[in-house]
Amino acid sequence: MYFRETAEESVFQDVLEILTSTSSAIEQICKDSCGLGDLDPCLLLVAECFRCLRNACVECAKNQHVLRYSYDSKKISPSDVLLPRILVNVFSGFLSALRCSLQFLGNVAAGNGDSQNSIWKCAFPDLFLTCLAYNDEKIVTYCCMVLFTCLNSERVRELLYPGNLTVALHILRVYKQHLESEWSFLIVTEHLLKCPELVKALYTKLSNQERVTLLELLMVKINDKNSVTSEEVDVFVQHAEFLAGCFQENCGAVLKLTAAADAENEVGEALVTIRLLDVLCEMTSNNNQLEHLQAFPGLLETAIDTLRLTHLAGKQAVNVFTATHAVTGQEEISHPAVGFKSHLIRLIGNLCYKNKENQDKVSLCVFLLLTSIDQIVTIQLLNFIFSL
Repeated sequence: MYFRETAEESVFQDVLEILTSTSSAIEQICKDSCGLGDLDPCLLLVAECFRCLRNACVECAKNQHVLRYSYDSKKISPSDVLLPRILVNVFSGFLSALRCSLQFLGNVAAGNGDSQNSIWKCAFPDLFLTCLAYNDEKIVTYCCMVLFTCLNSERVRELLYPGNLTVALHILRVYKQHLESEWSFLIVTEHLLKCPELVKALYTKLSNQERVTLLELLMVKINDKNSVTSEEVDVFVQHAEFLAGCFQENCGAVLKLTAAADAENEVGEALVTIRLLDVLCEMTSNNNQLEHLQAFPGLLETAIDTLRLTHLAGKQAVNVFTATHAVTGQEEISHPAVGFKSHLIRLIGNLCYKNKENQDKVSLCVFLLLTSIDQIVTIQLLNFIFSL
């Protein structure tokens, strides 16, 4: 810490000069397509320079400032001149240079708005896209770190521009492939999910499996017990209305599970519908979204009709919706289809909670249908409907 804070500006100028000259040498080697054996020493030197700069920037605003503003009289940083031009275009066999450069960008950007602006200007979207698609987990992780550090509400909206949505798609796919990736998780939950327009645009571009992943991340955010601002409440109301519409459009997909041999795409559509229902159940358990979903046109009727159709499908033939035995309170619900019907009942109950208009829509035939499915859950539903 002491040596970091007392380092003279001339030290960083020397390092930056080495980076500049080495950059030119690498470019010349690549143009000539000969003497490629000379490339490795150059890349090793680049890696060591960035390792030095990376370490110098850790929690040191002074060095961040120097590296941002003091490179020659032109006031440019190594991120402006080096990374886009060389590092992602050189041979992938030597990854340390790119790894260290990304770590440097993350450190120089931490808590420094000027550096974040500079990095965003030169790295978005091309450099981020290249690194997110790299076949190296550390490079992908460090790229996510830099992206998370640079993102804010305005830049998240830039992801909606033509061509930029691919960055958000890559982030979600990185999380799906590397479930332990904390940075991609934070990007989605702390930034992407706070923009309803972006979520809608993403959802239309995702595969069924990716939609399930997005909905699961949304569930994590819904269940976050931290206090929410009024702005965040409005965001989740918009999410709720969008997902309610998606459920209404696609709820019939779950009936495809009745087929003996299900196509992969059809199973995927059914799993998305099941996860949409899970999210709506959680949202209707939250007072911030409950009132809006109770008034959402046709949602209650859709839930009731879907429950009726799945129940009839189970009676007409032996399939995943067929009740093979009575479920007791002590037994596990082992099949997702049984859970689907139970969650439909939960959603109907939530939509009727202290809402006379919705209570009046639930007819006697629905009660009879529910009784034939699960007496325990029916009693819970009746408690909801007739609550004061």
